[in-house]
Amino acid sequence: MNDAVPEAEGTGPGAVQPPPEDDPAAPAPLGVPRAPTGHPEVDARVERLADADHLTTDGHVEVYEDVHRGLRDALTALDARPGSTRHPTTTP
Repeated sequence: MNDAVPEAEGTGPGAVQPPPEDDPAAPAPLGVPRAPTGHPEVDARVERLADADHLTTDGHVEVYEDVHRGLRDALTALDARPGSTRHPTTTP
């Protein structure tokens, strides 16, 4: 006689388990509101932050670095516009 209880399907050794619903690394929208600034270049970069909502935490760095680079380039371009009398390193 065998008193062993059969394992439920999908629970044996090597079975793939779904990630727990409270997995801290799972993608989850942050719900941070993004208001338009009125500057199309800046608004496009700020909207890019929404891409992080669909990535796991380790994917956020790439998005944040891309947004930072774009915002920095937009600010640098303000100093490089023709007719600008300010030198980029001069403070007002």
